Amino acid sequence: MSDGCGAPAQTATASDEDTGGQVVVAGTVTGEAGPVGGAYVRLLNADGEFAGEVQASQEGDFRFYAAPGDWTVRALHRTGNGQAAVTAEGPGVHKVAVGIG
Repeated sequence: MSDGCGAPAQTATASDEDTGGQVVVAGTVTGEAGPVGGAYVRLLNADGEFAGEVQASQEGDFRFYAAPGDWTVRALHRTGNGQAAVTAEGPGVHKVAVGIG
């Protein structure tokens, strides 16, 4: 479900078996009390340029289909913001945890 910003809502995080040979950047947004659902999660390329945005699932899960390379994942929520870096070297799921506070 989206609240009008255009970011698609997420379902459960992709597993290694269902990537179809693609690069997937996936993870969970967490806060002090555990997973943070509904956060807006942005994918930024190595130059810091915006590449995409999704809304985390109720369990805080998100995923992006991306190209190999260095990425920053930034989460924005009314309870706080956070970011984490991930290097996706090739096909498969590249996990990243984003803590907010």
